[in-house]
Amino acid sequence: MAVGKSTIRQTDSGKTTLGKVAFSKSTFFLYFTKKLLAKLVAEFRKIINLDLLFQWTDLIICKTRKLSVFQQGMNNWFLNFGLCFETCLAAMLSYTPGMDKGLRMYPLKFTWWLPALPFSALILCYDECRKYILRSLPQGSWVERETYY
Repeated sequence: MAVGKSTIRQTDSGKTTLGKVAFSKSTFFLYFTKKLLAKLVAEFRKIINLDLLFQWTDLIICKTRKLSVFQQGMNNWFLNFGLCFETCLAAMLSYTPGMDKGLRMYPLKFTWWLPALPFSALILCYDECRKYILRSLPQGSWVERETYY
């Protein structure tokens, strides 16, 4: 539905429709057609796979409590295998033909993965700064009491 080409109509029941989506004046609810709702649900199921980037970041920062990821390294091969397996599984579910019918998922555009990257980088930078502050302050400091898990 292109912007500016949608038609706004007033129905007899007091609802204002914009293309295929209906807005009720008395409530904040949206009324969707069955086909549009099924498409939205399928797209949201795919978008859940974007959580994969946050899972990578969380798993990497939770490896150590005080040491930096760069000091610790990525020498745990079970962890590395798990990260690669999870990524391959998500890619397979996203891009294998027929998944839109079997699991009712739509293919995820590659550009939809990109907005999550800055947030993952921000989480990683925050935790590295927190760990640096923990290492530089004496044991039992306020930072350790509030952020050390």
